This record gives sequence, structure tokens and C-alpha cells, in this order.
Amino acid sequence: MSTLRLIQIAAVSLALCLTGPVLAQVDIGFGGVDHDASQPVEVTADSLTVDQTNGNAVFEGNVIVVQGDLRMAAARIEVVYSPAGGSRSVQEVIASGGVMVTRGEDAAEGAEARYAVQDAQLTMSGDVLVTQGPTAISGDRMVVNMETGIGTVDGRVRTVLGGDQ
Repeated sequence: MSTLRLIQIAAVSLALCLTGPVLAQVDIGFGGVDHDASQPVEVTADSLTVDQTNGNAVFEGNVIVVQGDLRMAAARIEVVYSPAGGSRSVQEVIASGGVMVTRGEDAAEGAEARYAVQDAQLTMSGDVLVTQGPTAISGDRMVVNMETGIGTVDGRVRTVLGGDQ
């Protein structure tokens, strides 16, 4: 982790300690590379149920979703397709039950997650923990744009800063 990034995280932590707000805007780079939302989404699971009326799919049991370098694992994941005409595309991925999202060496975990594919926006809730090397931040909810890496963590935010590298 660069010294500048560590200073940025330290500044956010210090601001949280001095002012006491429950909202922090942080750089959550998830692997430090741009996310490509146009890549296909691959899903593996123990079972699959498809709703024939809208095409939405519910995967259950040891579910793993991969899109490029972005991975999501959970007990249950629902894939929601866009209602647009002939060529349907994945609109949203909704995960529950011990959700883990990784990208490169970065990871986030929580009880639930919603990933809006076209907007590349990931929202996690329920005891969220984000780790980036020796640095960690936790809170009740995290919203991050996977393309820009800019996100917010709110609800009893706590940060642990790593040592020298």
C-alpha cells in the first residue's frame, strides 16, 4: 500500500475520531484496476431455479459469481435480468448468506450484497468488513462504485490501519 493511500486512510480515521460522524468516504479500489461491466457473468452453484415469467435465476448452495477479476460468493444469489426485448442482459446480482466479494488481493464481506452490473455499484450490508492488505475498515453498510473505487461506509465505522510494509 502506498504511503499516500495510508495517509488518506489515516486522515479519514482521524476525522472520524475527532468529529464523530457515522459516514466515511473512502477509496475502496478492489484490486486497483478498472472493472469491465461488459464481461460475461459466470455462476456456479449446487442448485438453480429459473422463473419462467421473467427469466430471473436463483442459485443456492456454495454459489460463486465471477465477472472478470470480480468474484462474489454466498449461500444464495439471485440474478435479475433486464426486461428489455430480445437480448436480455444481467441487470443486478443479489446475494445473501455470508457474502464475500474479492478483487485481486482486496476483499469485502457482509451479510447481504447487491451488485448493479451496468452501474458497477456494489452495496453491502450487515457487519461489513473491507480488507486491503494490512488495512481494514468496517461498518454496517458499504456502497462502492467498482469503476472509480470511491465508496462510503456508514454505521459505526471502525478502521484499523496497517503497520510498515
